[in-house]
Amino acid sequence: MFWMRKLSVWDLASTLETQQDTCRHLPRFQEFLRQLYEALKEMDSNAIIERFPTVGQLLAKTCRNPLILAYDESQKILIWCLCCLIKKDPQNSGESKFNSWTRVKGLLSHILSTFRFDIKEVDLFTQVLGYAPTDYYPGLLKNMVLSLVSELRENHLNGFNTQRRMAPERVRSLSRVCVPLVTLPDFEPLVEALLTYHGHEPQEVLWPEFCDAVNEAFLLKKISLPTSAILCLWLRHLPSLENTMLHLFEKLISSERNFLRRIECFMKDSSLPAAACHPAIFRVVDEMFRYALLETDGALEVLAAIQVFTRCFVEALEKEDKQRCQENQRGKESFQQTALKQVDIQLKFAFKTYFPYASPSLVMVLLQHPKDIPQGLWHQALKHISEMLKEVVEDQTHGSYGGPFESWFLFVHFGGWADMVAEQLMTSEAEAEAPEALLWLLAFSCSPGAGHQQRAQTMVEVKAVLSCLMKLLRSPTLSARDLQAAAGEGGEGAPRPPACQQLIRRLLLNFLLWAPGGHAIAQEVITLMAQTDAIMHEIIGFLDQTLYRWDHLCVEAPRSRKLARELLAELRGQA
Repeated sequence: MFWMRKLSVWDLASTLETQQDTCRHLPRFQEFLRQLYEALKEMDSNAIIERFPTVGQLLAKTCRNPLILAYDESQKILIWCLCCLIKKDPQNSGESKFNSWTRVKGLLSHILSTFRFDIKEVDLFTQVLGYAPTDYYPGLLKNMVLSLVSELRENHLNGFNTQRRMAPERVRSLSRVCVPLVTLPDFEPLVEALLTYHGHEPQEVLWPEFCDAVNEAFLLKKISLPTSAILCLWLRHLPSLENTMLHLFEKLISSERNFLRRIECFMKDSSLPAAACHPAIFRVVDEMFRYALLETDGALEVLAAIQVFTRCFVEALEKEDKQRCQENQRGKESFQQTALKQVDIQLKFAFKTYFPYASPSLVMVLLQHPKDIPQGLWHQALKHISEMLKEVVEDQTHGSYGGPFESWFLFVHFGGWADMVAEQLMTSEAEAEAPEALLWLLAFSCSPGAGHQQRAQTMVEVKAVLSCLMKLLRSPTLSARDLQAAAGEGGEGAPRPPACQQLIRRLLLNFLLWAPGGHAIAQEVITLMAQTDAIMHEIIGFLDQTLYRWDHLCVEAPRSRKLARELLAELRGQA
């Protein structure tokens, strides 16, 4: 049996090699214990002996390995397994033999004492760190942790910087020993001190498995660390940041799909927006979003996630800027503020640091939150954004800004503006034609790779549909058939490109939300529109994103809100 052989090799994990091998296998072994428990709890003693004849030996060896006992939930699962074996009143010789064979009560007592850290196994960790063998009690354990934390930090006495640092080899050894301990509350100060430790070594001193373990525990909310520690983790160990982004993408395509509120909560809990105030972190996160967009051909879920991230990021920047102003007013700087001074200087630079391929003037315009502008002026603001984007995209003299894709990628970051174009076209009071600037912006936002001629054709088709919808808006009666005819569906013309079809659907959905009679035909129209699962999810995403945007912009539209919520609840029930 694989794990029995491993446990025999690990023994008491007394050598560097066996400790390293144990730490590498801890997550897999914990999962094995969990599966073993699921099997044991459904069996009686005879079935256990028949199917797992060596289970007692395996659990006994496990109980003697302090690295396993200290890791995450392994100790708890091990107790569950032992409780499945013990029989208070054996009914037959087999059960009596089973109790004697496993020495279950002794093993349980051993584990429970380990749980209180009132054991000699802690010597394993202290010996590696150079401490003398002794019995360590909880109070002494805390003192040991605090002592190690103080050694990892610089000491400042009377204004003189006297450094008393650990040797790099000892820091690395300490990080290795802490791999199975990262989820224990008593060790959080030590984990934080290791992450924020900065020596003068040319290479990273922390063990990679330690960084992996901390990041996994943080994502699973098994450990609580300040943003400064997480920032240090991601700066010194790029795979941890990449895994955090992959964890986000998994949520986007599974449990949290089209739930922007939940995505926002995850992002804030993950410290991604706050850590992204450091330009290096922002650039990595933004590049992964860029790659995800290209790989998914502009998936709406990824676009929505970018917009949520950007909003949270801008909020974090504003919060950091306010804190810095308050600190400057007080005229005091702690040691930590001094250490981060270089980062602060970087953040005072223009947003060119974060968006190096974008027009600085365009960035500053997009950074204006729509909520800070009177609602009656949104139309003019969008027109100004459209003119600036068009100049960058279609004027060859602006080639230094990276071309159409880079301009579009910048624009979609700011969902407060990007998602309100169709809504503004639908709610515009203009009696005549729709503004060309907004039509261009709408066509560009949905198809940035299109050439000038194709974009112009899209604008013509959208303009025709919009004209029909505006006439229906004043009609005393509405029907789903009228809306279908206005959208030009079922006609004999050439099929529209997918991006153009998506634009038309967005206009129709906005019409249903804002037209006085839209609520009466909304369900029928959506049934006709949602011919595929992809379109169904597109509509759900639109409604979720619209409600999310209205909440943040404090849009007062009770009837439209009520209809959007009802439709969203019904479609989620069908999806």
